[in-house]
Amino acid sequence: MPRFYCPAPLATGATVDLPESVAHHLHVVRMQPGAALTLFDGRGGQYAAVLADIGKKRASATVLAHEAVEVELPYAVTLAQGLPEGAKMDWIIEKAVELGVAALQPLAAQRSVVRLSGERAEKRHAHWLGVIEAASEQCGRNRLAQLAPVSDFQRWLAAASAAPQPRILLSPRATTSLAAWAKDGGPRALTLMVGPEGGFTREEEEAALAAGALALSVGPRVLRTETAALAALAMLGGAWDGM
Repeated sequence: MPRFYCPAPLATGATVDLPESVAHHLHVVRMQPGAALTLFDGRGGQYAAVLADIGKKRASATVLAHEAVEVELPYAVTLAQGLPEGAKMDWIIEKAVELGVAALQPLAAQRSVVRLSGERAEKRHAHWLGVIEAASEQCGRNRLAQLAPVSDFQRWLAAASAAPQPRILLSPRATTSLAAWAKDGGPRALTLMVGPEGGFTREEEEAALAAGALALSVGPRVLRTETAALAALAMLGGAWDGM
């Protein structure tokens, strides 16, 4: 059944206007009034609904019933990702959402080729929110992963040092694996730190370790930045039965 994110609060019995992008999609696929839909507003659970009216750029749906369905991981993972080049960040965000990440923190690291600030940063942030929404629609999540603004690595590290949850720095130079670390303890909230192309610099790694981060590896092979976080999320899911 088609699933769509509707940012307006949903309530049983209400007729709501659907986002213009959703209306356009429904128009393109020629969906007719009376068709069944599933809607969610990011506040938990989902709603059975039917399409009430549709035009080229507008559509509305009648909300029928709330369904208390959740597929969230039993532990919250924040992905602190060094900004990669091109469209790699879209891919990372999409797949991380599918794998259950709870929050995303884009980082401007020393080796980040892409530099975002001002209006350009705001546009990318809005675009990434759209990626999160679309990925949530596809994978069945009813809560949206939180997306923080792009932050300078050192500034973020200073603020994150006060957080109680573990910070895991993924590094090919680490001597302990993430899989072994996860098996030694039960599920817990944590932050995964992944560098951009070329990884974090030695200076950044040393600063992170001095601030309390733990360096772990995801295996003997050097993974690309768009692979590392996804491999780590899959490892945690396998160790903690969260998938």
